[in-house]
Amino acid sequence: MQDILIGTLVNGGKGTASYIEQILPHGFESFSITFWQTTGGINLRKLAEEVNKVLDGTGAIISSLGIFGNPLCKGAKDKETLKGWRELIDNAHHFNCDIVAGFTGRLRDEPIDKSIPVFKKVFNPLAKRAKDKGVRLAFENCDMGGTWDRGDWNIAQTPKAWDMMFDAIPLDNIGLEWEPCHQLVKLIDPMPQLRKYVNKIFHVHGKDATVHHDVIREHGVRGPVAFAHHRTPGFGDSNWTDIISDLRMAGFKGSIDIEGWHDPVYRGELEMTGQVHALNYLKNCRGGDYIENPK
Repeated sequence: MQDILIGTLVNGGKGTASYIEQILPHGFESFSITFWQTTGGINLRKLAEEVNKVLDGTGAIISSLGIFGNPLCKGAKDKETLKGWRELIDNAHHFNCDIVAGFTGRLRDEPIDKSIPVFKKVFNPLAKRAKDKGVRLAFENCDMGGTWDRGDWNIAQTPKAWDMMFDAIPLDNIGLEWEPCHQLVKLIDPMPQLRKYVNKIFHVHGKDATVHHDVIREHGVRGPVAFAHHRTPGFGDSNWTDIISDLRMAGFKGSIDIEGWHDPVYRGELEMTGQVHALNYLKNCRGGDYIENPK
């Protein structure tokens, strides 16, 4: 059962080790440490020492490190994000981790295809740097409110964009940090693309969505009423048994880490209630407890 671990996202910072220590007893098996736009000048080697001390002997791991910003542009924060990619690539081994994830970035308010040459210029050397260190780069499929024509953060939104990215940088350590949520809210069936791109999926975010088709029929997708909500797994529309089965059949080995803090119901004081429900739900979708075959 350990081929696919079930864990959660944790914010990177001074309180990371303490937070992990508090939630470990719930049964999380992996943790994805994430940073927003910048690593904040934190000493990553020291952070790794603190985290590894908490994890020692538990069997839980750090599945990935993430930096979420726009490394393709030239603003002050953008430059910090690019620096953060380098820092995480260089320090991943201290966390016994081989995945660094995040947004690709994009040229702001330009069509996705206009960003591909800059993506290649920025990430080709980063991918080679990562490959030399045994690190894989995984891009989340979140649109951050952008479209094909305009946006601020990310080009890795849809299969067409993925094909363009993989053609631009044909290295085997470039892949996806995939989740069904971002496809469902665009009314895309996530399952065919999962099967098609499964060998490029390095890390999975445990996030789902609920789509209200009655709202779409009455108000459309650009009306005043929300037609979809991001959900914690176990509360959305996806069949995670099918997702995990397809991952298994393709030989995926890695983590599904719950991305909380989005559910419209299980949030605030119910945040960890929702996350632990998702943890147990995903473990059940994985097949439940391991049962040894008779001799």
